[in-house]
Amino acid sequence: MVSDTLILGFDTSAAHCAAALLQGDTVLSSHSLEMSRGQAEQLMPLLEQVLTDGGAGWSDLSAIGVGIGPGNFTGIRISVSAARGLALGLNIPSIGVSTFDATRIGSPAATVAVVPAPRDQLYVSDPATSDAPFLTSAPYTAAGTILAPPPANALAENIARVAASRVGHDIERPAPLYIRAADAAPARDLPPKIL
Repeated sequence: MVSDTLILGFDTSAAHCAAALLQGDTVLSSHSLEMSRGQAEQLMPLLEQVLTDGGAGWSDLSAIGVGIGPGNFTGIRISVSAARGLALGLNIPSIGVSTFDATRIGSPAATVAVVPAPRDQLYVSDPATSDAPFLTSAPYTAAGTILAPPPANALAENIARVAASRVGHDIERPAPLYIRAADAAPARDLPPKIL
C-alpha cells in the first residue's frame, strides 16, 4: 500500500447511504445506495465494499470523515455514531464534515450552500448574512452563487477530501449538526407507577 494517508468518508444524512475511500487526491472507491430507510443495516456492508474495492483494510485507514448534516435526524445519528465507534476501535481520528462544507469545497468563500429540508424549506449557510446556518422557506435568493449538495457519491468523496484537509489539526469528535427541532415529541401519557 502506498504511504499516502487513506481517508474513509461516508454519509447517511439524506435518503442515501454513501461512502468513498480517498488516498491523497485519488478516489480509490466510491459507492452509494439510494434509500429512505435502512441505512443502519446497509452502512457497514457498504463500508466493507468500499474498502475491498479500494484494496484496503480497516487497519490501513488514517482517519474517518463523516457527514454530520444537516438532514435526517436518524440518518445523522447512524453515521456519526458509526464513525465515533470505528475511530475508537481503530485508534484513528474521526472528523465531522457538514454537508455545507462538503458542498462548497473548491468554491469561493462567499458561496452559499443550501440543503433541502422538510416541508419545502431549506437549510442555508450564507456567509454574507449569518455566521450560523439557518432554516428558511424555499426558494432562497442570494447575491452570490448558490450551490446544492452534489449526488451522494460525490458528497461522500467531498467529505473525505474535507476530512483529509483537517487531519493533524486539533479537532473535536464529530457531533450532529441539527438546525431545526425534532418532529418527535415526548409521550403525553404519564409513566406507570413503579411499586
